[in-house]
Amino acid sequence: MKVLLYSEQLDKISKSGLGKSINHQMRALELAGIDYTLNSQDDFDVLHINTYFYESMAFARKCRKDGKAIVYHAHSTEEDFRNSFLFSNQLSPLFKQWLLSCYRLGDILITPTPYAKKILETYPLDREIVPISNGIDLNKFTPIPHARQLIEQKYGYQASDFIVMGIGLYLERKGILDFVELAKRMPHIQFIWFGFTNLNLVPNKIREAVETQLPNLRFAGYVENKEIITALQGTDLYIFTTYEETEGIPAVEACAAKADFIVRDIPVFGEWLEHEANVYKAKDIDAFQDYIQAFKDGQLPSLTDAAYEVAENRDLPAIGHQLRDVYERALKLAQQRQQSNSKF
Repeated sequence: MKVLLYSEQLDKISKSGLGKSINHQMRALELAGIDYTLNSQDDFDVLHINTYFYESMAFARKCRKDGKAIVYHAHSTEEDFRNSFLFSNQLSPLFKQWLLSCYRLGDILITPTPYAKKILETYPLDREIVPISNGIDLNKFTPIPHARQLIEQKYGYQASDFIVMGIGLYLERKGILDFVELAKRMPHIQFIWFGFTNLNLVPNKIREAVETQLPNLRFAGYVENKEIITALQGTDLYIFTTYEETEGIPAVEACAAKADFIVRDIPVFGEWLEHEANVYKAKDIDAFQDYIQAFKDGQLPSLTDAAYEVAENRDLPAIGHQLRDVYERALKLAQQRQQSNSKF
């Protein structure tokens, strides 16, 4: 069995969560001993497609006509498209219809969490949907010596500073407005956001938030993943203010980095992150503020050891075996499809 991992415009999405998940797929397949290629001109048995641009749809349609087994990775939903780029809310119904056209080309769908599966099951898809985490490469999360000092040196912090970090694109859905508001409310705490989006693509209120000038607020821009890991290990607290995710890779990374962190109390985290067991959950901005202050005051116990167990369950070798099962299932479904078509 040979798998084609197909991802259109990979160079443009490489810095996103989607790009990270594709890299994880490659590593997972290597660890599971599954032969794969990134070249669409190669011979292959299973198409594992990650993107939903026009060429992706056209290629999937061709492969379906050719009888190839197709696994469509449903990374996106209408729900997580909203509150992102300019006009995203107005375009979201059309985006959903486009996703339906793409996802129906798959023999079987993968989505990152049971929560995302539940959303997709409300769509008129009539496809088997399998939740598989995007995974984490735990080998990359070994403790970094002097991580705190590295962050202090690069960003000019003092040893006495309490540093709160965020990660994500400059999107309303990611909770960036709340992050900036927290910095305004808590001038005695340092806030730093890692991630970047072209400000020409976002609404004015997001641009204004990113351009906010506060002595305790920094926007680090895009950095390589190693620096994200250093920041998770070297800052005092990570907060994930997002409003909607299909999984939320940064939350898995925080678990792997043994970082203290707070997530927004939203359904996607309900099945694998437990409040006051392996994470703290905040229902609104006031709760985020209260938890941040409690962490600064040393009033909350660290939950990092329990959180690390969450990451262990999502380590890439296990993900590779789960992908193998889906590929084998897709091959059987494609064979059944071909047999059904041959009757007409």
